[in-house]
Parts: sequence; structure tokens; C-alpha cells
Amino acid sequence: MSWDELEAIGETTDSRAVEQKRDDLSRLVLRVFGNEDGQQLLAWMRDMYVDVPIAVPGTDPSHAFFAEGQRNVIRDIEARINQARKL
Repeated sequence: MSWDELEAIGETTDSRAVEQKRDDLSRLVLRVFGNEDGQQLLAWMRDMYVDVPIAVPGTDPSHAFFAEGQRNVIRDIEARINQARKL
């Protein structure tokens, strides 16, 4: 569940509006990352932020938490692309 979805709780009693916002955002992410340029950018982001060691011996543990946050952003983008493809 995203922050937008959490903030939308209580705004309306119609869950269809919340679902529509989520679906619209997923479609937007697919449009941005669905073409060749977007795929290249997403591949670069994955190489930079996901396919790297999360913790390096001798570094402050907070770096691992920061790196995991970066990974989660990329994973969220990929999840939204997959969700939009199923709509």
C-alpha cells in the first residue's frame, strides 16, 4: 500500500475511487517505463540500486537501510508496471 492509498483512507467511502487512482498511477508508470528509453532507464536504475551489495563490511549500518530504501523504489516501479500490464 502506498502513501497515496493510505492518505486516501477516509476521504471517500467508495473504494472504487481509491482503486482507480492506483490503477491510473500504474498505467502512468507503464507509459513512462514501457518504451525502449524507459526500459533502458529502468535497467540502469536496477544496475545502480538493486544489483549491488546492500551492506559493505566496515561501513555504517545506516547505509544498508538507505540502500534497501533505494531498492524498494525500483521494486515498486516494477510492481506497478506488472500491475498495469494485467489491467
